[in-house]
Amino acid sequence: MVIDMLRFGTDGVRGRVGVDLDESHVAQLGAAVALAFPGVDILIGHDGRESGETWCNAFGAGAISLRATVALAGVVPTPAVANAAKRRNCVGVAITASHNPWHDNGVKVFAPGGRKLTDAEQQQIEHLWHTSATVTLGDSALPRDSRCIGEYIESLTSGLGAGALDGCSVVIDAANGATSIVVAAVAEALGLRADIRYASPNGRNINDRCGAVHPEAIAALCAERRQIGIAFDGDGDRLIAVDELGNVVDGDRLIALMALDLQARGMLARDTVVVTSMTNLGFHRAMQQHGVKVVTTDVGDRAVLAAMEDGGYVLGGEQSGHIINLHHATTGDGVLAAVTLLQIVRRAGGSLAEMAGSVMQRMPQLLRNVRVANKPADVEALLGAELVHERAALGNDGRIVVRTSGTEPVVRIMVEAASSEIAEATADRLERLIVARA
Repeated sequence: MVIDMLRFGTDGVRGRVGVDLDESHVAQLGAAVALAFPGVDILIGHDGRESGETWCNAFGAGAISLRATVALAGVVPTPAVANAAKRRNCVGVAITASHNPWHDNGVKVFAPGGRKLTDAEQQQIEHLWHTSATVTLGDSALPRDSRCIGEYIESLTSGLGAGALDGCSVVIDAANGATSIVVAAVAEALGLRADIRYASPNGRNINDRCGAVHPEAIAALCAERRQIGIAFDGDGDRLIAVDELGNVVDGDRLIALMALDLQARGMLARDTVVVTSMTNLGFHRAMQQHGVKVVTTDVGDRAVLAAMEDGGYVLGGEQSGHIINLHHATTGDGVLAAVTLLQIVRRAGGSLAEMAGSVMQRMPQLLRNVRVANKPADVEALLGAELVHERAALGNDGRIVVRTSGTEPVVRIMVEAASSEIAEATADRLERLIVARA
């Protein structure tokens, strides 16, 4: 069987259910993963969207066809799957489309040890996925795993002690996704007073006007109560915060706060943090002022993690709220990042609004998605001399990043400039060139 045009993106594979990906594709992928990791147990979880259970069973059927031992964890956050893969040295599989709407779904794979796949492993699985024999989907029930959630909660709370966040209050938006299953237990264990919203997944309401992509859903409540807010995405591997004044605090500011906290406590390995090309120029300037070196990678937490492992660094992440702390986890973990943030605020004795507002001066930044009929293989070459000219015009007071999406027929433009007007005009010119040439 050959599966045309299905490829891993920046983090796994995803698409419209029944249009881009269906059960047969997922079953084939299950067989490919079993072939790539022969004799290794496989644990599968999902984020609660309507197709999740069906896709878990399909993936499991594919893996079992190659005599793999498979168990289903049910609805669990993606970092819980990674945590289990680390503890048990098994393969972890999360059926999720992250922040996408309910009608999309996808597959993320963790290698034994809970680590992201290497490029070589990903390419091997992709090849096997496209060429392995057709899997026949069966009706046999797969065994259930009852340990994954408990292990994850224990990993988040161990070492902190009961009531570690006594007196802290927070509004939590669980995005009607996987963190709905764990946040109440974590809050109770730490003594955190949590008003938990959007924690009733029904298969179709995941990320629907809530969660990390819509933090405004809780911003007004945070401002009214003068409380911190935390918004997770559908599968719980990232977060966006809201301060006590209702201001959104993105991943750049969160990573800056965590980097300086680790540095102050002598725990920031090599005084270095890893971020992506989308990270705001203001972050780079702030880190320079504090003597923190910055390593920049391509977009995607997989690229961030690879650079962290290569350099022996412990902290990295993305503006979107993926934050990786290798002191405690092998992948981005929204709940872990939330607990870490609340600890930082408590130690400082101030407010998140004050801390986030002063940690960096954000440069005006514009993000734009340009839909194209055909994704260019090299968007920088497509724009050619005009792109060189636009960058020269911005000089040291701005940046331009152009890239093709890993999952959609879209070219993404990011422009930073001394003013919003300059950024807007620059992006307009680049968008017109892309539309004319792509």
